[in-house]
Amino acid sequence: MPDPNKRWWMQPEIWVEAFVTVNIAFLTFDIFLAHSVNDFRNRAEYIPLLFSATAPWILLVALSQRWRRPAVWRFLGLIAGWGSILIGLTGVIFHLQSQFFYERTLRSLTYSAPFVAPLAYTGLGFLLVMNRMVAVDSEEWGRWIVLFALGGYFGNFVLSLTDHAENGFFFPLEWVPVAASALAVAFLLMPLLLRVSRQFLNLCVVILALEGAVGVWGFFLHASSNLRGPSIHMFNNFIYGAAPLAPLLFPNLMLLAMIGIRQLRHKFS
Repeated sequence: MPDPNKRWWMQPEIWVEAFVTVNIAFLTFDIFLAHSVNDFRNRAEYIPLLFSATAPWILLVALSQRWRRPAVWRFLGLIAGWGSILIGLTGVIFHLQSQFFYERTLRSLTYSAPFVAPLAYTGLGFLLVMNRMVAVDSEEWGRWIVLFALGGYFGNFVLSLTDHAENGFFFPLEWVPVAASALAVAFLLMPLLLRVSRQFLNLCVVILALEGAVGVWGFFLHASSNLRGPSIHMFNNFIYGAAPLAPLLFPNLMLLAMIGIRQLRHKFS
């Protein structure tokens, strides 16, 4: 049950709700750009677009009922959460069918549609479900948040590796997000395996700040590359060029991980 005496902006579960709502909304633009590559050839490609356009409104309605009707908040969040999980898992199958299931080679995995990208929906869905099933003032809640951030950075590691492998890592700087993702995974794994000190958690915050800087830097590199793209049509440069929103996964996951780290700092000595 929510604490009526605690201001809403000081409640971590509300931060998570806001995080999920904003991320699903932004996936609308990401899906539109990604599926515009083949002009939405398969009608099923409209499903995540429509979900991303409608789910944030459902979550806003749910959030408005958080204090007056907690059951409504819980029900609508579970509907949106499990729907997001289903879309994500189904999307992985569809993406792998684009080429990998036919050739079953590492090369086809690299050059097929990004197979881990739909898992963003799955992770966001599990966040919604977890936020309604685990007490926010528990250590377990903080560990779950760190686990989801860890999974996001691992997915970012795979995406950075496969995306930049398409041009054979022509620019040495393309190894930076791969190394940064691996570093984040290594540090975020420790609080899940061991009872670490507050000093280690403070070091994790520093590492996460660096991850955010890498993402912002990558965004400007991708955007500037597209602005100098070969096509006279800027829209085509952003569709077929470097994914402009992909590097923003770093600061995005940084925010999520810091929520979990903050919660753990209150529990760890």
